[in-house]
Amino acid sequence: MPVSLLDAVPSGADPDDVYLGFVAWAEDQGITLYPAQDEAVMELVTGAHVILSTPTGTGKSLVAIAAHAASLARGGRTYYTAPIKALVSEKFFALVDIFGAENVGMVTGDSSVNADAPIVCCTAEILANLALRQGADADVAQVVMDEFHYYGDPDRGWAWQVPLLLLPRTQFVLMSATLGDVTAIADDLTRRTGRAVARITGVERPVPLHFEYVRTPIHETVEQLLHTARSPIYIVHFSQAAAMERAQALSSIRIVSREQRDAIAEAIGGFRFTTAFGRTLSRYVRAGIGVHHAGMLPRYRRLVETLAQRGLLRVICGTDTLGVGINVPIRAVLLTALTKFDGQKMRQLTAREFHQIAGRAGRAGYDTAGDVVVMAPEHEIENAAAIAKAGDDPKKLKKLTRKKAPQGFVNWTETSYERLIAAEPEPLTPQLQLTAAMLINVIARGGDVLAGVRSLVFDNHEPKARQYELARRAIAIFRTLVVAGVVEWGPAPGGSARRASDAGSGGGEDAAGIRLTVDLQPNFALNQPLSPFALAAIDLLDPQVELREPGAPASGTVAGTGHYALDVVSVIESTLDDPRPVLSQQEFRARGEAVAAMKRDGLDYDERMEALEEITYPKPLEELLTQSYEVFASSQPWVLDFALRPKSVVRDMFEQALSFAELISLYQLARSEGLVLRYLSDAYRAIRQTVPADARTPELLDVIEWLGEMVRQVDSSLVDEWESLINPTVDPDAPVVPPAPASVLTNRRAFNVLVRNELFRRVQLAALQRDDELVELDPDAGWPEALDAYYDEHDEILTGGAARSTSLVTIDESGTLESGTWAVEQTIDDPAGDHDWRIRGVVDLAASDEAGTAVVRVTEVVRL
Repeated sequence: MPVSLLDAVPSGADPDDVYLGFVAWAEDQGITLYPAQDEAVMELVTGAHVILSTPTGTGKSLVAIAAHAASLARGGRTYYTAPIKALVSEKFFALVDIFGAENVGMVTGDSSVNADAPIVCCTAEILANLALRQGADADVAQVVMDEFHYYGDPDRGWAWQVPLLLLPRTQFVLMSATLGDVTAIADDLTRRTGRAVARITGVERPVPLHFEYVRTPIHETVEQLLHTARSPIYIVHFSQAAAMERAQALSSIRIVSREQRDAIAEAIGGFRFTTAFGRTLSRYVRAGIGVHHAGMLPRYRRLVETLAQRGLLRVICGTDTLGVGINVPIRAVLLTALTKFDGQKMRQLTAREFHQIAGRAGRAGYDTAGDVVVMAPEHEIENAAAIAKAGDDPKKLKKLTRKKAPQGFVNWTETSYERLIAAEPEPLTPQLQLTAAMLINVIARGGDVLAGVRSLVFDNHEPKARQYELARRAIAIFRTLVVAGVVEWGPAPGGSARRASDAGSGGGEDAAGIRLTVDLQPNFALNQPLSPFALAAIDLLDPQVELREPGAPASGTVAGTGHYALDVVSVIESTLDDPRPVLSQQEFRARGEAVAAMKRDGLDYDERMEALEEITYPKPLEELLTQSYEVFASSQPWVLDFALRPKSVVRDMFEQALSFAELISLYQLARSEGLVLRYLSDAYRAIRQTVPADARTPELLDVIEWLGEMVRQVDSSLVDEWESLINPTVDPDAPVVPPAPASVLTNRRAFNVLVRNELFRRVQLAALQRDDELVELDPDAGWPEALDAYYDEHDEILTGGAARSTSLVTIDESGTLESGTWAVEQTIDDPAGDHDWRIRGVVDLAASDEAGTAVVRVTEVVRL
């Protein structure tokens, strides 16, 4: 039986024994260390910092494992950081396999598992905020920073720099395939910590890369790579739409054999492809073609990665998401372009971006070489085809009209490709920022606050001009905090009180006089930074508004829309990042409906265009939230670092009684399923973590349970993986099927909400008199005749908060899964309050269990 790493490298082992034990453990796993790995491990056990800038495929992950083992042997706490949650999660499960679940934790800001473990996997921002809050006293013996080139990211680079500045007792392992010159960082690290820095770079790849520039159409290029046994092929695009279009185009050619198709089908087994995109993906992967981009559901991305790891996919069409360390074996990387849109303009790839993507080619232990192939621009490919067609005929060649690059096209050539191959990654540019939240964390640390702030502002990696900018920013933030009463600058011992206007004026200020006037929660700035504002805004809402009987008048003045539970949801949603694809589609749909209404009302074109400027996506409580935010910011100015963003995604789903699939279909978001689910997951966690127990009405608890169950039924991959640690699958040939989520019938409260939503959807359609849609849902319910009779008696069907009250719904749960059905009844809320019309139906329990949502069939609409 193979020896465990903890047995090979026991606690208290001296450096020599740690090194020898790790090498022995690696050999027991069938791994012989490369020279660079061996050098890195020897440096690590001595306590030196290590900067590992070696190509992809040279085993940086193994060095990270050695670092963690050495730190545990010394009794220290070690952190692994990565730029994206997916990579943090992947590393978490990999380390659990090696060190055991009890020794590994994960913290990503919106989730936490075993956070007190001796090994913690986290995003870089988590560690940076910990360093700001605790400084040199932080319990951080070692930090392994993966993908360290993010140090140069304009938005997030601060999180990679801050730990280097504030953790002088910590051993650092900085890893990336594309670091460039790190002399300045290494020298500064030695100065701060007194430790030597081992720089391991310039290592030759164990799997060499072959580079090629081609002028053949892409389907011919793919076929050539397949026929010469250079697969799996990762076809890199710089938009999700382009990746999907390529997969569709390639599905018409033969990628895999009949036997390979059978193997894929067996591996997939009963995997649930429950969404429109999933059904499309199912067709592609069964043909040996994967799709991989950030907009996919996590379980779909995981499926593609797992199938690729098993060698079952010969082609993967995706974006450059695989350039960020996700472990998928690739033989050839085929880049469709050397330009990308960076959010502002089209530009050529940087050397770092190119080498990061190219480095995915070639699998150590599988391939003797990797291939990096770049497609010429389309006009160049067409010119090459025309020249080939002309052959050696001088007349034809003379008549040939060569196409030029389209106007405004950012071009690339074979020369620019060769220049990228030879180029070293650009030097990393420091990107330190300073926010009110960062300054508050430093003040909360206590001690000599002014010295701490000065050190952060002036003793960093930034150029002098930038340091003075940061100093001016710190003074402005500090003054704002003092004026707001968040920070006191009281009388220093033996001195007199200072004014905020004196801040930064020099003269030996006594830092003991600077202190916070508020209690800072332990996880301040680690989770939703606007959560304190959300709590204050929720206090403005009146939970009693949902306790009145349907049809009864509201008492007093209530801030909100008259639906407390959904107003709470709107408060929470305003603190979350915007899911831009959803909001864009909501705005597009709202403007389309508005134009149709304005045309019916006879408005001319100019009037319609002017009116459209005012129409945007729904923003419930916008005025209340904006005013409350301004008031809150006057006393808590740090919140101004974070924008308030009123919107309605969760609320929109609940009000329209939409399932996840229906939301995706309504707003045409098939390419953004993963983004939508991440937003819904964030909303669920934020509501659970933020709303206090005494503010949770039964109606709000219903919404919370509904949202959580919906997320779990759509994709419970993280839960699935955690469960797999408890009940591991030892069969390497087992189907690639994550355990199905628990039956939707298990969470009775959430399932009842789903049932009520299905019934209320009928109420909404009936209120809009959409007979055709109702007949499509319930062909035998007699909707048209019933609505005619109803509207003979009443002017409208009400759909406000009172109309969806639980008191108007009856669910008879006496049925069981064996009997197959529950009986349900929805009372229609009419203007007169007669409540004399009912919608009756049944819930199909077996169908609901299979579908992961409530399957309701209306049987009749009757007047009592």
